[in-house]
Amino acid sequence: MNPIAEEILRRAQALGLKITCAESCTGGMISAALTDIAGSSAIFEQGFVTYSNGAKQKMLGVRHKTLADYGAVSEPVAREMAEGALRQSQADIAISVSGIAGPGGSEFKPEGRVCFALASAHGTQSETQDLARSAGPPCARLL
Repeated sequence: MNPIAEEILRRAQALGLKITCAESCTGGMISAALTDIAGSSAIFEQGFVTYSNGAKQKMLGVRHKTLADYGAVSEPVAREMAEGALRQSQADIAISVSGIAGPGGSEFKPEGRVCFALASAHGTQSETQDLARSAGPPCARLL
């Protein structure tokens, strides 16, 4: 089991919070890591795997304009993914991730770039990390 997922489970249980995930490059691996732990049904509401832009729009309400202006791997899209997952679920917290797992990337969005967001009733936070390729596929290394 994943120690980070176990810590998330412990903290969410202690606070009485439900979690949902909106994932792109991880393809459901965050949801799988959480639900692999006994007792996860107490905190895990549901997960959204939205690999394509169409799925992000249809399932999470990500705006076409946001995708066109910033691209799928961007903090604005990650924020809209988390906010949409929160709206579409009964969760208290939504985690989202979108990234370039590779092969590929560009000068402006290199392979290994991953954008995260966390949404709750208190607002939405986001950040971008550039993960080095040397340790394996970037999105898999998140877990």
